[in-house]
Amino acid sequence: MSTSPTDAAHPAVRLEGVVKSFDGTRAVNGLDLTVERAQVLALLGPNGAGKTTTVEMCEGFLKPDSGTVRVLGLDPIADSAALRPRIGVMLQGGGAYPGSKTGEMLQLVASYSAAPLDPAWLLDRLGLTGARNTPYRRLSGGQQQRLSLACALVGRPELVFLDEPTAGLDAQARLLVWELIDALRRDGVSVLLTTHLMDEAEELADQLVIIDKGQIVASGTPSEVTRRGSEGQLWMSAPTGLDVDSLSGALPTDFSVREATPGSYLVEGTIAPRVVEAVASWCADNDVLVEEIRVDQRSLEDVFLELTGKELRG
Repeated sequence: MSTSPTDAAHPAVRLEGVVKSFDGTRAVNGLDLTVERAQVLALLGPNGAGKTTTVEMCEGFLKPDSGTVRVLGLDPIADSAALRPRIGVMLQGGGAYPGSKTGEMLQLVASYSAAPLDPAWLLDRLGLTGARNTPYRRLSGGQQQRLSLACALVGRPELVFLDEPTAGLDAQARLLVWELIDALRRDGVSVLLTTHLMDEAEELADQLVIIDKGQIVASGTPSEVTRRGSEGQLWMSAPTGLDVDSLSGALPTDFSVREATPGSYLVEGTIAPRVVEAVASWCADNDVLVEEIRVDQRSLEDVFLELTGKELRG
């Protein structure tokens, strides 16, 4: 759908000072968030961090207690009728009628749009042509996931909300979805993505936002987020349960050592060649077989665990 110059001047999504509480507990706590046009933003956080609440406010399913939410420059609740044809929403549950056939369901969703994509083309693009006449309840989990994505895209949205778009997919189908999301960005579509897959976030996202307890704890490009603070860190992969106090004693006094996650050790301080040598020497002296020592190469998972103290799946 074409946009007017005024429309294009607005970000795809903007939240300012948004607060949302349930039973006295703040799920979202003063959140500021912007998704630019033609951008893929991955929203990450442990279970209970406020991701779903944030996305549901953007989709118009929840009203914030305070603050403002604007989607394509519109209020997603007050301007729902104007906004709904311009966005696509992919739900984890699929949202399809159990007895409806794959092709019928997509045709129905396409009928709501003034200028939909060709449903047959989209079924073929997502590898669902052979399941065109299969009832939804008889589709595999991966097929249901791909149909949900097709329903989110068939209306040619300007903005798509994708919730775990590759959950339950095999490697080939996952790559196909990745390629489709990349094509959306090239076509000027904005994407707000939630995922539990770190490699997916790093591969697809222009911007990452990590939230915990309803607040942003890190944001930036994937390289910015993984590089932040790594200049003074050395990571070591080794057997669990090493004596970190002993290792710390082998290093200068301004260094600290901890086991960040089982088998992953973090040495913090001013990293220099002599420090790497001291760590390796301590391991050799203590008969510790090191799998990996790395400097300035933290993974997104390392950063996530450091910031939230939680596994991504909670």
